[in-house]
Amino acid sequence: MITRRVLTALGLLALAPFPGTARAAAGGPRLASPEPMDLDRLNDLARSLRDRPYAPPPEAPAAKALDALTYGPLQEIRYPPGRALFSDSPYPVTFFHLGNFFRHPVKVFALEGGQAREVLYSHDLFTYPAGNPAKDVPDGAGFAGFRFQKAPAGQPGDDADWLAFLGASYFRAAGDGQQYGASARGIAIDTAPGPGKTEEFPVFTRFYVSPAAEGAVTVLALLEGPSLTGAYRFVARKEPHVVIDVACTLYMRRSVERFGMAPLTSMLWYSEGMSRFLASDWRPEVHDSDGLLMQTGGGEIIWRPLNNPPRLSVSAFADRSPRGFGLLQRDRSFDHYIDDGFEENRPDLWVEPQGDWGAGSVQLVEIPTHQETDDNIVALWVPDDPPKAGSARSFAYRLRWPVQEPVATDLARCVATRATKGSWLAEVDRRPGRANLVRQFVLEFEGAALAGLDPEKAEVVLTLTRGQAEEVGATWAPYGKPSPWRVFLKVYAEGPDPVEMRLQLKAGGRLLSETWAYQYYPEAPGTVL
Repeated sequence: MITRRVLTALGLLALAPFPGTARAAAGGPRLASPEPMDLDRLNDLARSLRDRPYAPPPEAPAAKALDALTYGPLQEIRYPPGRALFSDSPYPVTFFHLGNFFRHPVKVFALEGGQAREVLYSHDLFTYPAGNPAKDVPDGAGFAGFRFQKAPAGQPGDDADWLAFLGASYFRAAGDGQQYGASARGIAIDTAPGPGKTEEFPVFTRFYVSPAAEGAVTVLALLEGPSLTGAYRFVARKEPHVVIDVACTLYMRRSVERFGMAPLTSMLWYSEGMSRFLASDWRPEVHDSDGLLMQTGGGEIIWRPLNNPPRLSVSAFADRSPRGFGLLQRDRSFDHYIDDGFEENRPDLWVEPQGDWGAGSVQLVEIPTHQETDDNIVALWVPDDPPKAGSARSFAYRLRWPVQEPVATDLARCVATRATKGSWLAEVDRRPGRANLVRQFVLEFEGAALAGLDPEKAEVVLTLTRGQAEEVGATWAPYGKPSPWRVFLKVYAEGPDPVEMRLQLKAGGRLLSETWAYQYYPEAPGTVL
């Protein structure tokens, strides 16, 4: 697994270029001989590779040097802005060095005027201190990935990047506060597989990068994996927040169990909810995202706070032609993190499907973790009719990376989900037909739809898949103003199976809030939750 800490560190570092046949610019990387390339040719290549046996990407030479290029030594490596590809472009391109976590080189081509020229790796593109293991990586070894800088060399921002492709089919963009957070992937194959099976991680093996034009950068990418090949086009703009239009065609070598479109990944160790009982750290909360937001094809807005569950969990939200889904960092208060990583500035990552995606489900995969270094959250769209072996599937979507809510609405939003520890009822409080394990939930809502209304007269519509809820009601929060509201409820349930919960606020039949959805594991006191 590519860890969150590695991606965060490398995504914010500055790394370095090489000499080949012709220089892209003085001091920049050398370029190989040109060859014709465009999206149609890339599709032809992907289609032809689909019909050949799969060949895993080769590992770079100098295995010992790569072993030694762990987190610390990689941080020492720099790619000077003055050696960038397209150095005169508004968004020059710099490169990531290979290392222990990124051992398989990718081919990167400069694409201009329908001609692609491979960018060649050399030592003198990068800078590193004496004794760094990178000195033992030979010329021609290749790059781990690349990124777009915010500005040309010598201008403010030339040492910061805003879009990076690094590792398997991962890519991500910085938010408005120059923060990386959640990542996107080209595709997800058999995520959270059954017993005895493993997830497949297809890899972008070639990138064709064009210089910025009219405020946008364009990247073509070839995807290869045991089950499929693919041709991708990314068109990215930086302002007002990063927006990436993604279009791809995938060619199936074989059928798969879970075909995950537009997958997103993030990290939640613990938040203010039940997962806080896992905390072994001094910080109040540690997460890059705290919830999954969905806007269904019918217009319903659903908020699902994220869990760090006691065991692998997959939740599915059936829909047709979804309007959008994404992983959000809704909690924007520094006081809730008090960390120099400034998690409150992590960008949201929002998917807007283009065209009709048909029937399927937004699926949320939550993986137990006891540390912040793992990306343990995955959100993806799984169609009801995945492509079969020998077929092709094209789809398109837009990715947004804002720090503001991606869906404009007057409906009240759930801004906090809190819970007590589970507790066994005293003998005097037990009743026939009711579980003896109880947990209280406290939700906070705020939004324009609540203005001027009395929460104690509102209707709290709650459904549970099992167990019972009692003492359900809304009241004022103790802030001396009419919003946010607090909703209290006690849930009585026990046993290993999760309890699926859904809640809405209404008044006079009018919907006041988004739908709050939650998966509750009624673990007994003394267990992880």
